Amino acid sequence: MKKLSTSSKQNKTFWGYWEAFLSIFINIILFSLKYWIGLKTASIAIIADAWHTLSDSFSSVILYFGFRISAKPADSKHPFGHGRAELISSLIIGTILFIIGFNIFLEALEKFKIHHSANYSKAAVFIIILSIVLKEALAIFSFRTGKKTDSQLLKTDGWHHQSDALSSLLILIGISLKQFFWWIDSFMGMGMSVLLFYAACNVMKKSVSVLIGEAPDDELMSKIEAVIKKNTYHNVIPHHLHCHNYGNHREITFHIVLPAEMKLKDAHEIVEKIENSIRKELNIEPTIHIDPFSQNE
Repeated sequence: MKKLSTSSKQNKTFWGYWEAFLSIFINIILFSLKYWIGLKTASIAIIADAWHTLSDSFSSVILYFGFRISAKPADSKHPFGHGRAELISSLIIGTILFIIGFNIFLEALEKFKIHHSANYSKAAVFIIILSIVLKEALAIFSFRTGKKTDSQLLKTDGWHHQSDALSSLLILIGISLKQFFWWIDSFMGMGMSVLLFYAACNVMKKSVSVLIGEAPDDELMSKIEAVIKKNTYHNVIPHHLHCHNYGNHREITFHIVLPAEMKLKDAHEIVEKIENSIRKELNIEPTIHIDPFSQNE
């Protein structure tokens, strides 16, 4: 059974650790600044944004341990490795986002009922702009490294960073409108909760879809058909395809039809050539079943 090479796993873990450490460090600094200015200006939106930022640190801790677990090699109890720990970690992050969004919505609604109004300052504007820049930079870093290493967990954390940047942008817009609408702070708090709900659903939907099992897409089908065509002169069309995603290890099973009169040794050689090519070119562990076809049928 062939899995990702050791160097690929190490590269994925390296970038995962770097993203987690940078996220924790930057988020703790931003949380401290936002919470301080939120208390000073009596802004529920900024305080909520501060807790949202701190939640990024929690998710980054989960990300760190998710990578540590997923990097463990396969063993007798887990013959397909521990790659799905990434997907489970993504579900935890999505759940955290949803809970925080719900609490923010309730608190913002309560502030609206009592006609609460915040008093923003220049320091608040500066801190919010700083947060937008740093969080968007972290999001871009997470998305790029996630794409580079094919890590759903890094992409998930990128969504978390970007949702924080968007919520801070919403607050910045709200600050400019505060003089016209007393309820803008409560409204922004509710808006932040909607962003969090969206991010949570997006994160959990992707992870759940992979865990449940997804059908092979058209691109993968085309690649497999190209590999088969390159390794046999027979008109072989794969069918009954089943994909199994284990995070950093993928498997695929499918059937092919070969002439019933063909010698078993020849059929085995064709299948072996196709399987070796799929492993080498697509980094997927294949299992192929042969269906006999007779010209007389």
